[in-house]
Amino acid sequence: MNDQQVSLLTNDDIYLFNEGTHLRLYDHLGSHLTNVDGRSGVAFAVWAPDATDVSLVGDFNGWSKGANRLSARASSGIWEGFISGMVHGDTYKYHIVSRHDGYTVDKADPYAVFAEMPPKTASKVWSLDYEWGDAEWMASRPQRQALDKPAAIYEMHFGSWRHVPEEGDRSLTYREMAKPLAEYLKRLGFTHVEFLPLMEHPFAGSWGYQTTGYFAATSRFGTPQDLMYLIDYLHQQGIGVILDWVPSHFPADEHGLGYFDGSHLYEHSFREKGFHPDWGSLIFNYGRNEVRSFLLSSACFWLDKYHVDGIRVDAVASMLYLDYSRKAGEWMPNQYGGRENLEAIDFLRRLNEDTHREFEGVLMIAEESTAWPMVSKPTYIGGLGFSLKWDMGWMHDTLQYMQREPIHRRHHQGEITFRQLYAYNENFVMPLSHDEVVHGKGSMIGKMPGDDWQKFANLRLLYSYMTGQPGKKMLFMGDEFGQWAEWNHDESLEWHLTQYDTHRGLQTLVGDLNELYQKLPALHEGDADPFGFQWIDANDGERSVLTWLRKGRDENDVVLMACNFTPVPRYNYRVGAPMPGRWQEILNSDAEAYGGGGIGNYGGVDASPVQYQGHRWSLMLTLPPLAVVMFKPEDAGRPAD
Repeated sequence: MNDQQVSLLTNDDIYLFNEGTHLRLYDHLGSHLTNVDGRSGVAFAVWAPDATDVSLVGDFNGWSKGANRLSARASSGIWEGFISGMVHGDTYKYHIVSRHDGYTVDKADPYAVFAEMPPKTASKVWSLDYEWGDAEWMASRPQRQALDKPAAIYEMHFGSWRHVPEEGDRSLTYREMAKPLAEYLKRLGFTHVEFLPLMEHPFAGSWGYQTTGYFAATSRFGTPQDLMYLIDYLHQQGIGVILDWVPSHFPADEHGLGYFDGSHLYEHSFREKGFHPDWGSLIFNYGRNEVRSFLLSSACFWLDKYHVDGIRVDAVASMLYLDYSRKAGEWMPNQYGGRENLEAIDFLRRLNEDTHREFEGVLMIAEESTAWPMVSKPTYIGGLGFSLKWDMGWMHDTLQYMQREPIHRRHHQGEITFRQLYAYNENFVMPLSHDEVVHGKGSMIGKMPGDDWQKFANLRLLYSYMTGQPGKKMLFMGDEFGQWAEWNHDESLEWHLTQYDTHRGLQTLVGDLNELYQKLPALHEGDADPFGFQWIDANDGERSVLTWLRKGRDENDVVLMACNFTPVPRYNYRVGAPMPGRWQEILNSDAEAYGGGGIGNYGGVDASPVQYQGHRWSLMLTLPPLAVVMFKPEDAGRPAD
């Protein structure tokens, strides 16, 4: 038997849990080191309403079932108790006896904050004590992460960024990662790092997207405190941290959430709603109040205990539509006969309202691949309430265009200009993510047409074009230096390539682009506001040239962009300009330093008083092949159009 009844749950906690509005269940459910009458031990609490008996098993009692029973808390469905003598690091599971057909099972703790190293599956008693040193970052975060501030995101899979070949080619640990990652991100001008899920998961090949531990940092790379140290260090170096999070589905592994107490406790009981055909996984029952409290608490946990600056919610489209990846007859309509998942919609709105209210300045980012309206607009006007949304349409159209042979691009100008019809419908992130360099899609450099020179020129063109477009930027690891191989989660990135001029030049360009994006208000203040963009000419499809202006709030704060999507240099190419005087060439993606041919405008050009393209002045430019040139006026005090 357990020593005595000890509870970390008040009646108010249970009420909020049952109501679906509790945001900090991690402080009450799970395992917690505590003292009772001078005796140290661990208080446990787990939700298993269809159980007839729940006991603790683990190394501490020789995995003896029934030796340390928990007690039912009235009719709440919660079982709780205190076991003296248990200490930090002890492993345990819940042995559950169900009222359904005598079903018994050993389950990991849904609220555990740490677990054994996979393939082992037991939970661990663990304290989350840590002394943070990022107060300055946390205080300034709301300003740093405002919509009119730059966000250049480096997306990465932790285990395959860099290996230690001298030690069996293992991955870096959380602590080992801190200094080299911070130095690299600062050198290349990234403002944020986004980690593929670091929550505990049994199968490494899922990249973390098949989560079993919604409150547990994966033990593959160290302890919770080690991950806290990494985030703390990144913050002190001025780098924000975004975590991928998966409330859309979870794996059916026996030790996990599925069929937890002999009933469909966390997942929907109907297969049409509770099973995901794409991933062979289970879908949360968003209509169950306690499940909503579980998920809301999970999101708040990472923002609270780990000081995370943003959460990127995976597979939002699969949550919004009841017929997602399902054929006729394989899904159940909502109460009005529609395909919208009303319970999931309500959950997502509540998630964004609660996280934005409780954690000032955090970014809630949706991976949403359809035209669902107002994903990143406030809930009070009918939106879902996210801060940002991935622009999957831009990614698809742009990569489709860039993969075409340049001679054919003149017939497809609309693929590269269509975005401006909807660019401000949402607050967008432009994602060149891990999804584009796996499953036979090839690497980013491998997608580009032509010989090696053209491939690198095209990729420099793509990244420069992206920097000049309104929206936050995201690049997956390895793309920044043109890794040839498709990403493999079991292998390190091909860092040796950076010894070669073309790869190192591409990497240098990415750093310079990010520096300009951060430094020049015209390139970021209007990321989510229409004042920030104006076409000069979107219609020169015959020569595959695009020209536009990016603008800051100051009317004299302007950057002029000119893109040449062909391998033919364009000499004496006239472009309308809003100001007189000299325009400085602030970036040329064909510069020799980046591996280009060095064709350009000798540092700048003087505007002529020749009206053109709706402007009072114009510039006579040289457009390098497969390249972008950027200009800004040297004297910002002159009158604009």
